[in-house]
Amino acid sequence: MQLYPAIDIKGGKCVRLTQGLFDNVTVYSDAPAEMARFWVSQGATFLHLVDLDGALAGHSVNEAVIRGVVEAAGVSVQLGGGIRSVETVEKMLKLGVARVIIGTKAAEQPEFIRELVETFGAERIVAGVDARDGRVAVAGWERVSELTAGELCLQMKAYGVRHIVYTDISRDGMLTGPNVAATKALAEATGLDIIASGGVSSMEDLRELYKNGIQGAIIGKALYEKRIDFREAAAEFSA
Repeated sequence: MQLYPAIDIKGGKCVRLTQGLFDNVTVYSDAPAEMARFWVSQGATFLHLVDLDGALAGHSVNEAVIRGVVEAAGVSVQLGGGIRSVETVEKMLKLGVARVIIGTKAAEQPEFIRELVETFGAERIVAGVDARDGRVAVAGWERVSELTAGELCLQMKAYGVRHIVYTDISRDGMLTGPNVAATKALAEATGLDIIASGGVSSMEDLRELYKNGIQGAIIGKALYEKRIDFREAAAEFSA
């Protein structure tokens, strides 16, 4: 199982939100690049980077910080947040980002994903499916659409997507455990690489995801609050 330490960027700093609320922010580091180096030193082989300012603004905001993280990490980085144009995808890939995550536009203009997959390849494009009560949330989780997570995942599969980051917003930053049942159901219904995001709080949570056939897990607050030792997790679950 691939583990992804999360580095969320807001105002150039490494932060965590609770349930995606932009007024509920905890700052963990003023230097995201140093945080990237630290997770790599602990055994990380793939980082999960989110431009929170970009997600809200609708365009990439923290480009200089992103470049710094990619250069400092020296491992693969996937990036989400405000990536809503072909030009932005191209720019991020040129910065050295391995995979870009498309959330809002995947839900609102699914054909855009098909264009990206055809242009850049399925390994470079990830669909971000963020759900609140089973419905897809967009625009930095500020709005909820009528589309269900399952419907969107199947649509993404039809357009050539192989990787999905699935976030249960109600679990995000709450340290209450991931929504294993929903994540497993998506993986079984689609046959895609579903990467679980939101709520991972312990090694037991990771074991439960692994036991249920989930191929990837993003770990955020549990690392920063020292509930999970990443070196220990990487040793047990290294892909």
